[in-house]
Amino acid sequence: MEIQNFSQLLIFGSFIGLLGWTITNQVGRTQLQVKSREDWLLDGTGLTIQGIFIPLLQATLVYWLYQHLLPTQQGCLKISLVPAFIISFVIVDYLYYWNHRLLHTKLFWKVHQVHHTVSQMDVLGTSRNTLWTSLLIIYLWIHTLFLYLLADPTGYLLGVSLTSALDLWRHSYLIIPESSWLYQFLSPWLILPQDHAWHHCREVHNYNYGANLKIWDKLHGTYYESKKLPFIIGIPSSLNLFQKLFFPFP
Repeated sequence: MEIQNFSQLLIFGSFIGLLGWTITNQVGRTQLQVKSREDWLLDGTGLTIQGIFIPLLQATLVYWLYQHLLPTQQGCLKISLVPAFIISFVIVDYLYYWNHRLLHTKLFWKVHQVHHTVSQMDVLGTSRNTLWTSLLIIYLWIHTLFLYLLADPTGYLLGVSLTSALDLWRHSYLIIPESSWLYQFLSPWLILPQDHAWHHCREVHNYNYGANLKIWDKLHGTYYESKKLPFIIGIPSSLNLFQKLFFPFP
């Protein structure tokens, strides 16, 4: 219970901190002021789904599903903290890389496109999606599976919470200056907000699929590097609000 509380606190604290920075920063404050009512609704709905309904779904229906499919395997994985963290932060990150690439294929793009209508990098747009898109993202299923199988999920939960906090950060406008020592340390291996901004660029959004680590994009030739931020973020969409929320098919 303590590690679950810490995990929730880290994610919620990251969101509040980034939102507070956005409000106090002139550029971020301007971005919030020009956000349309539709964008506010899409972003607020997405955050509610991701922050409340998905965790409830994991703790109830998905967990119940694994109890019936794997009735004798609950708590069967006896792994220490560090390997469990690596599974969550590294191995699941690689699975997500391919999951994300799949969402950009012709077959699944329509159910992911709403996320790419975000026209400015701010933390509120992190979870913008069609309401049921989360069902197609591996986090819902694989996180619940490992939490069911692990005898001690502490390390795994730490990886989950850190990944979620980084997800909020990389969708924000909190850019690390290129001249700083922190940038020099993180840039070679971690997906930064400026890297993910290029994933949302209108012209080159088929790059930088990774969530945590750059190694997957570099390994598979999908890494795009630039010292500048993209000029135009987000794709135009002819979908109405109902389509964006429920049925993203023109």
